[in-house]
Amino acid sequence: MLLLLVVSIATAQEEEIKQYLTERIPDDPPSIDGKLDEEVWDLVEWGGDFVQRQPEYGVQPSEQTQFKILYDAKNLYVGVRAWDSDPSAIVKRMSRRDGFEGDWVEINIDSYHDKRTAFSFTASVSGVKGDEYVSNNGSDWDETWDPIWYLATSIDDKGWIAEFRIPLSQLRFADKPEHTWGVQFTRRFFRKEERSTWQPIPQDAPGWVHLFGELKGIKGIRPQKQLEIQPYVVGKAERYNADDEDPFSTGKDDELDFGIDAKIGITSDITLDLTINPDFGQVEADPSRVNLSAFRLFFRERRPFFLEGNNVLSFPLVGFNRNNLFYSRQIGGPPSYYPDADYVDQPNQTRILGAAKITGKNKNGFSWGLLESVTNREQAEISIDGEKSKITVEPYTNYLVGRVQQDIKEGETVIGAMMTSTNRFINNEHLDFLHTEAQSGGIDIKHNINERKYGITFRSAFSRVHGSAGAITETQMASERYFQRPDNNHKDLDTTRTTLMGSSSTLLFEKQSGSWVWEIGGTYRSPGLDLNDIGFLVQTDNIMQWIWSQYRVLEPKSIFRWQRYSFIQWREYDFGKKKTSAGYEFNFRSQLKNYWFIGSGLTFEEDQLSNADLRGGPSIRYPGGTNWWYFIGTNDQKKIRLSFNQWFFWGMENFRYNTGISPNLTIRPTDALRISINPSISWNRNDLQYISETEDLGGNTRYILGRVEQRTYRLSARMNFNVTPNLTVEFWGQPFLSTGEYSHFKETLNPNSENYFDRYIEIDNNLISYNVNDELFEIRNANSDIEYTIDDPDFNVIQFRSNFVIRWEYIPGSTLFLVWSSNGSDFHNSDENNFKQLRSDLFDLNSRNTFLIKYTYRFIL
Repeated sequence: MLLLLVVSIATAQEEEIKQYLTERIPDDPPSIDGKLDEEVWDLVEWGGDFVQRQPEYGVQPSEQTQFKILYDAKNLYVGVRAWDSDPSAIVKRMSRRDGFEGDWVEINIDSYHDKRTAFSFTASVSGVKGDEYVSNNGSDWDETWDPIWYLATSIDDKGWIAEFRIPLSQLRFADKPEHTWGVQFTRRFFRKEERSTWQPIPQDAPGWVHLFGELKGIKGIRPQKQLEIQPYVVGKAERYNADDEDPFSTGKDDELDFGIDAKIGITSDITLDLTINPDFGQVEADPSRVNLSAFRLFFRERRPFFLEGNNVLSFPLVGFNRNNLFYSRQIGGPPSYYPDADYVDQPNQTRILGAAKITGKNKNGFSWGLLESVTNREQAEISIDGEKSKITVEPYTNYLVGRVQQDIKEGETVIGAMMTSTNRFINNEHLDFLHTEAQSGGIDIKHNINERKYGITFRSAFSRVHGSAGAITETQMASERYFQRPDNNHKDLDTTRTTLMGSSSTLLFEKQSGSWVWEIGGTYRSPGLDLNDIGFLVQTDNIMQWIWSQYRVLEPKSIFRWQRYSFIQWREYDFGKKKTSAGYEFNFRSQLKNYWFIGSGLTFEEDQLSNADLRGGPSIRYPGGTNWWYFIGTNDQKKIRLSFNQWFFWGMENFRYNTGISPNLTIRPTDALRISINPSISWNRNDLQYISETEDLGGNTRYILGRVEQRTYRLSARMNFNVTPNLTVEFWGQPFLSTGEYSHFKETLNPNSENYFDRYIEIDNNLISYNVNDELFEIRNANSDIEYTIDDPDFNVIQFRSNFVIRWEYIPGSTLFLVWSSNGSDFHNSDENNFKQLRSDLFDLNSRNTFLIKYTYRFIL
């Protein structure tokens, strides 16, 4: 879990660095049974004297904690005694791995002793494991790192015990005669929501790993060369309603597939992860959304191979949005081309033929990561006038990502660089809209000042894409940039160019510790920047300045356990020096002494100028507005927890109104069962919603806007049941309904006018008629001639997605999955724009059901 790395750095630096002396086991190691009653544990003394960190730093914890550490040539052995004066009150909640429920203890090991990275192992009293790779001095905790290690726990009349065996092959350390490692122990005392640590570290310290205590006495061990091979076999059966007219819709698809994953320790500093023909059938589906904007949506990565260690290959352009040089969802995504045919059998995803990832770090603080992946040439089968054929919808593609970082002075300064490359092997004319190659790269520097109290960060990145003139023209005209805008006076559309280049830079200065923390920064993204072959980029042509400041009261005061008050100011321009956005936000978040959470925020937005909303037309100005939200949540230690979130947006000139509610109910009937229900309802009215671009009888371009009234209903239901710590039954389901009705059609006049009512003219309803047969609106002129038409923009989206998974890790690292997933969706026409009808149709969806059994076995050689 990401601890709150937040009562001054001076205090932290004054704390004495604790040391623990371990011993090598001369004979038989202890058996891992959660007892600590074998004589071998008498080789070392107890470590202890834990100090409370939360809620109040520096005081004695409610219950003390002690530990012992032993080692041999292959393993590190850790025993923890968590004292408790009332063992019957110990909370034994269970969860999936990395759930961090109930009482737990944790050891963090900085085996590199670089004071920036650590390996974290967590033992819940119920026996559920948690493990994370800690990087950036505690800023990033990667829960997807799943090493092989062994754990047993027990409860007695003195409290509870956790006993660990951590193979040295799962750690990384230098090859030298004697070692000093950084080490930290943390205990969560659940019923008082209290954290205590062995090495005292204030809550507002500017970091975590660099303040660890030290583990001494490890001698004569050698780095272990890890070799793990994990083959898999998966059987899949899909069932759906057959379509007699569609030759490809038979009602069933069956498949048997094989693949292999491997983890190889090339040297003590370098690890190679391999996957050949990977399968991710057990991965949960993406949540449903309706996108009315011009921009692409971000969906988080869910595939294990790409999740593990993904922070090593990350290069965000700026810390508060999704723009990044590497976005692993670009690898193995849906095919880029959809054929025009009577019937199409299209692959849902591009098959990944193989991928390799090399990561490492040496004793000099130099770390690196390299990812190589190759995806298949995908073909769709099509039918035109009864004739079947195949057509390529995605070419063979090679992806390469590389990242390096160098720590200087134990991480006080970190210098890094990154490069990416995408190469497509295009042999079909209809795929010429794709780039044949794309490269991006960047450098970043983080320098800490005054014992890490302050920090300066600089990042700079570039991109280059190459392809046919048509491909680069499409790139220039894409929603990220829209060079073709008629009022774009700083970047012209060039239909002859075959290469496009761009850049981005960010500079920020921050205060990282104390009651007041703040950040001042600026960033730009040039119009030609393009990262979306292997990265993620929403929009270019942007220059931004921001200030963020927060006042923190991190210890109990008055009715609060902790309080945070924040202020944010921002201002944005395009490269034509036009202001596109500006605003201010005030918010607070807190926890009360009764363990409830409350928070609220207020945002004031000035007029906004969008260069994208008219989809290549002129920029359009929107009035400003005010956004207010609040949140309240009850005590999450209880068996029943409720939370409620509501938000409002009021636009100036009454051009827009948005509100929504999102309650959440979590029930814990037993320690092994967790049920959560999260409904969400939102209402949106926007009088300036873009509808379409069309031409009138005179060949003039008209940009059509309208009022949309949208209602969206979703419910996310989740159930997790632990039969044992290693056998779980999980269910997730999400019904989703969204309706949008359009009215008050408008044409733009001067969309960038300072006067709101000069930006558009409303179309007279007497000139509008609806063509039922063609499902479009006809707009007539004064002579009753049809001037132009508008496709009916009303929408009604219905979806239901669910996953039911039984997951059994029958031995560490080897897993059996049983999966049932269902995915049904429909899109209704406007004459059925009725929520009552949609609710009824939700239960009649033509769902596609997938039944999957996947067996993996990990060989440790």
